[in-house]
Amino acid sequence: MTRLRRPRSTATEPTLEIDLSAIAANTRRFAAATQGEVMAVVKADGFGHGLGDVARVALTNGASWLGVTSIAEGVAVRATGLTAPVLSWLNPVEVDVETACRNRLDLAVPSVGHLDAIVAAGCPMRIHLQLDTGLARDGAAPEEWLELVAAARRAEAAGQITVVGVMGHLPAADRPGHPANAEGRLALQCGAELAVRAGLRPVVRHLAATAATLTDPSTHLDLVRIGVGLIGIDPSGSTRLRSALRLVAPVVQVRRVPAGTGVGYGHTYVTDRPTTLALLPIGYADGLPRAASGRAEVLVAGRRRPVTGLISMDQTVVDLGDDPVEQGSEAVVFGPGDEGEPAAGEWAEWAGTIPHEIVTGIGPRVQRCVR
Repeated sequence: MTRLRRPRSTATEPTLEIDLSAIAANTRRFAAATQGEVMAVVKADGFGHGLGDVARVALTNGASWLGVTSIAEGVAVRATGLTAPVLSWLNPVEVDVETACRNRLDLAVPSVGHLDAIVAAGCPMRIHLQLDTGLARDGAAPEEWLELVAAARRAEAAGQITVVGVMGHLPAADRPGHPANAEGRLALQCGAELAVRAGLRPVVRHLAATAATLTDPSTHLDLVRIGVGLIGIDPSGSTRLRSALRLVAPVVQVRRVPAGTGVGYGHTYVTDRPTTLALLPIGYADGLPRAASGRAEVLVAGRRRPVTGLISMDQTVVDLGDDPVEQGSEAVVFGPGDEGEPAAGEWAEWAGTIPHEIVTGIGPRVQRCVR
């Protein structure tokens, strides 16, 4: 995917503008909010903002670690020339240990089976023991933790691994005060203590992601993992961060229609007056959620305009009313909101989802412009 480095686009085609200064400002804010280290999580192509760009900017503005899910993402980080510690935490038992070792990646270990596979590969890996702290998702179940800790201690004593960290993930950090968060914090504390009693010496304990970092200092421990917060999303809704994205598209057609005109497939929208319609060359194949049809808005000529009819695979129609808007004008689909345009969070509300899905779902047909 080509990423052009130039000033703001002129909207000759759908373009996603990525503001690296916003990522820098957000990173500095998180670094100032904790006494621990900051891991910049750059999974999913840096949440759709560019893995390499997000990683580089975060590391120069207060982060000291990088986090990814897969080995492939870790390899992509190393391909940029960055040398900071990189943790990969979502891998199958048949993980490619040799590639991880060659690229100097840390691996999260959620089970004895994962640990056995790492040991069998014969590469002296740095690992983070991963405990399920309340999601019933990734991480060792509490009843399996002692077995995992004991196996890790044996492997470390044999020189086969080094246990660098103990990690977990909070189940409801976007809802400060939820009792499951306190339970998760206690679970990780106990898990880390059991690891130390077994003779392990992890140097980092980490539990908090973006929301907990902003709302609960007791979860910060030695390191916090910041993902969507880097690009301007706060799942807790407690803090206004700087959005790093602006999605624009050109108006490619303008037409005047009479009252009673059906718009789009199924005529789910019928004009109730004479009006002007604008066609945008962007649709659900580019990441606009079809579920937002009939509720979403975009900014054209300084005013919000309603999306009319169903969002199609490649096209979206908006109602301009009686305003004189020319073909070639720029439509701002979403952005920071500084000019009155919708934010990604509003699109999420219109579609019944979360902003994470909106920003990571912008498709490869949309040109990227880094500034």
